[in-house]
Amino acid sequence: MGQEQSQFDSRPLSYIADYLQKAQSLAPKRKVVVLTGAGVSTSAGIPDFRSPETGLYANLARLKLPYPEAVFSLDFFRENPAPFYALAKELYPGKYFPTISHAFIALLHEKELLSMLFTQNIDCLDRKAGVPDEKIVEAHGSFATQRCIECKTEFPDDLMKKAVDTAEPPHCIVPQCNGLVKPDIVFFGEGLPPDFFTKRDLIAEADLLIVMGTSLAVAPFAHLPHLVQENVPRVLFNREQVGNFGAFENDCIVLDDCDAGVRQLADALGWTEELEALFLKVGGKVHAEEAKTLKEARLTMSKDEILEAEIEKISEEVEKALNISKDHQRKVNEQIEKDGKKYDTSESSEKEDVPMNTKKVIEDEPAGAPVINRESILDVTLPQNKPNNTSESKPSSHI
Repeated sequence: MGQEQSQFDSRPLSYIADYLQKAQSLAPKRKVVVLTGAGVSTSAGIPDFRSPETGLYANLARLKLPYPEAVFSLDFFRENPAPFYALAKELYPGKYFPTISHAFIALLHEKELLSMLFTQNIDCLDRKAGVPDEKIVEAHGSFATQRCIECKTEFPDDLMKKAVDTAEPPHCIVPQCNGLVKPDIVFFGEGLPPDFFTKRDLIAEADLLIVMGTSLAVAPFAHLPHLVQENVPRVLFNREQVGNFGAFENDCIVLDDCDAGVRQLADALGWTEELEALFLKVGGKVHAEEAKTLKEARLTMSKDEILEAEIEKISEEVEKALNISKDHQRKVNEQIEKDGKKYDTSESSEKEDVPMNTKKVIEDEPAGAPVINRESILDVTLPQNKPNNTSESKPSSHI
């Protein structure tokens, strides 16, 4: 956006509403780009990542991880995928429903005003609200698809759901690979999806930018608000001022939770009835009441009690995920036995006194100690060092 200027007073939402209302009569219509972060989903019951006391990283800090962010580290995932799948069970689509903020973005699409949504979220609630796939750029990936981290073979949705429900890390469906499978979420050390780079030029073409519920702390997503033209209005719905908002004349800043800010804008636009109807249609209203009830119940708990309850729940899932499936182990053993018979052409392959113990592990019982046939051990003792039963004594060896 050009050179930053001194701070300006925030434009009122009425200015943005008037701007959008005029846009509906234009041909072509205004191009609105929306950027979202975890703040648009917190009222659905999904915790954000970075809040000091209630964020996911704060909760994960007390689990047995080298550092909280390790749960999204590819190197750590290869070594121990269980913590991620315990967390995935809590975040997987189907458990949560769209918020009024998601419904507002879908309404922009219905009114043919939405050019593109860029989101940092992995919860797929935008899709559930009715925003089509082709209008969404998931900068950090999502749970929508999944694949093997080694051979990149896609993994079936039904098998993935089963794996997440049981918190048991799945493996590649290609037998020769057997690599770990993870959702197409961008982990630390991985590149962003290609469409993030190919579609971000749409921001420079936007007539209006709306930013909701993000700290703008993670690059390169944090740089996106800078890409609009300098005279283009920018709206921020967030609990705190972030980025360089306020540096330009047409910036509008609403320091409140996203849903409250969105409702104010919808009211100014005369869209309240449509917005609430769409919110009800996508199931958000009912579940918002459930989330509100849960929130009120938590008011009677101390912060430590809430944190302990969340940690205990996630810890139980991690513990469960760490238990290797006996069914999977049995299949592995059967495959080992099958492969052994396939390649063993010797008729005497099962001798009783084999120096090496080749017993496979059965269930949780470890293999026994190696069976040694002492008669088959070669005697390499020098003649002069062997015990002599005669009365004559011979000089002892110095070797």
